Amino acid sequence: MSTPVICFGQQPCGFLPKRFLAAKVFTARRLQAELGGEIVFFLHDSDHDPRETRTILRHRATSKPHTLNFAFENRLQRKFSPMFAKRVPAGWRENTARQLPAYVDSRLVEEFRQVGASNVADFCLEMYRMMGLLAGIRVERSGDAAFRRAACDIGEYFVDVAHGGELVRARFAGGALQLHEGGDSFVSLPPVTFDKSQISPTRDTRLRWMQSVVHCTHYVAGAGEQAYLRREDAPEVTFINRDPIDRSDEAYCEIPS
Repeated sequence: MSTPVICFGQQPCGFLPKRFLAAKVFTARRLQAELGGEIVFFLHDSDHDPRETRTILRHRATSKPHTLNFAFENRLQRKFSPMFAKRVPAGWRENTARQLPAYVDSRLVEEFRQVGASNVADFCLEMYRMMGLLAGIRVERSGDAAFRRAACDIGEYFVDVAHGGELVRARFAGGALQLHEGGDSFVSLPPVTFDKSQISPTRDTRLRWMQSVVHCTHYVAGAGEQAYLRREDAPEVTFINRDPIDRSDEAYCEIPS
């Protein structure tokens, strides 16, 4: 019997992780305690949607929710750059740190101040690590060129290309590179040559693409994933629903141990 490889996947989901990500971690650790093996976090840092990193916090005195997010240097970067290419602007960290004491414990504020990453994906990952969530967990990243080169070929994908002074994630469809402006509006980019190191999957091809490198035996799926995961692309995998957690879209704010 092969050694279990327990995997869960997620985009960077806030400078403090959403509670549903914490629930995936806890579920994976429970499985590891039962089965042994290792845990792999597939960080989809190629994602470009800025809404994914919105961080919902509760005021410590009133319990009213408040949403914070990263600042972005320009519209093109905010809307179309992959998470690993969205730069953290000067002053954002300190400005956000001044607001945090109203929402989280001072120890967590200090952890936040110590994060030195220069892009959104690295900032989130470093914060999650400082909180102790990823201790002993191997992280694989969809934005890693070596991971991309090792992955299988897929028919539906995005391509990271230079555009307007930024790196953008363009959908390759019908032989053309396109940026989706919303609704039925698309911007076509000039044709360029590209290779596997620039390719990341669409939602429908992500599982097969990831599995071709990770080779997991168990996959912890969140509520949203269960609706679109193409389980037939990985029949060898046992899919596990993540453990329930209340206020799943809000930030997980436990004090680091």
